[in-house]
Amino acid sequence: MKTLFDKVNMNGLEAKNRFVRSATWEGMADENGHLTDNIYNLYEDLAKGGVGLIITGYAKVFEYDEPAKNMLGIYDDTFVEEYKKLTSLIHKYDSKVIIQIVLGKEYINKEKGLNEYGFTDKYGNEDIDNIKRAFKEASRRAKEAGFDGVQIHGAHGYFLSRTLSPKYNTRSDKYGGSVENRGRLILEVYDEMRKEVGKDYHISIKINSSDFEDDGATFEECKYVCKALDERGIDSIEISGMKPSNTSKQEAIYKEYGEEIAKEINAPVFLVGLNRTVDRMNEIINSTKIECISICRPFICQPDLVNKFENLEINKVKCVSCGKCVTEEGIRCILNK
Repeated sequence: MKTLFDKVNMNGLEAKNRFVRSATWEGMADENGHLTDNIYNLYEDLAKGGVGLIITGYAKVFEYDEPAKNMLGIYDDTFVEEYKKLTSLIHKYDSKVIIQIVLGKEYINKEKGLNEYGFTDKYGNEDIDNIKRAFKEASRRAKEAGFDGVQIHGAHGYFLSRTLSPKYNTRSDKYGGSVENRGRLILEVYDEMRKEVGKDYHISIKINSSDFEDDGATFEECKYVCKALDERGIDSIEISGMKPSNTSKQEAIYKEYGEEIAKEINAPVFLVGLNRTVDRMNEIINSTKIECISICRPFICQPDLVNKFENLEINKVKCVSCGKCVTEEGIRCILNK
């Protein structure tokens, strides 16, 4: 029988348990995306709290890209030393850490005055090369900074997610039309990153199980990309989606999608989306091939959640999924006031 506290080895990345802190915007970086004391304190608390694998909040790969206020950055080499301090701090508590990297909803080319909401023919080959290069360079910086891996943000309506969506991808060339074409840029981004960091460095992706909107990417299209990435050797896939989770009290809302994908690929699957009780999490890891349980908002409320689970102090998170943790000052839980 598997337990939530088994060690998990993923291409040399060994996590001490099956708990993943899913990427969560902190809102605590400075205006340029550099780290602050609040960032260091937040991640030290998570590591002390027992999380096996921490995925940071998303870090922008272009300086001018800002899908959220005071988000992290990794767009040039000035970030490497301060991230070394962060990774060393987390490793001190025997936790592993991956940085999530992202391009916002649009790729902006200021020289061309280009700022398109979708993935249109206005983006030329030079623009596409710039995007691939930015992700590649960000992965190099992550490795130099001591991160145990890097996660591509390919979900939640951000740019790479939109390239897969028929609603937003209106291109008429090899990047548009069929699912093979619409999935191409995601695969090419991965390929460039893999060439840069080598076969033994952990690369993950967060991807929508479905966009859950008219003309959006479907579950079958998600599966196509997951299988293609698996064949290329991706090290883990986190299954998420665009379903408004704060309107549902059902646990593990993407479980059926994660379960099916886990059956069809070799890479470990992480499941995010309203994982709230130990009993349900245990049932998932023992009845499916899902390897790890990702948790987001409950860690805002209880950074020591994993230790409390392991010590049998609690069986259920305190978080009530109210969605009020996003504030002007960054993430805060109203239950901790």
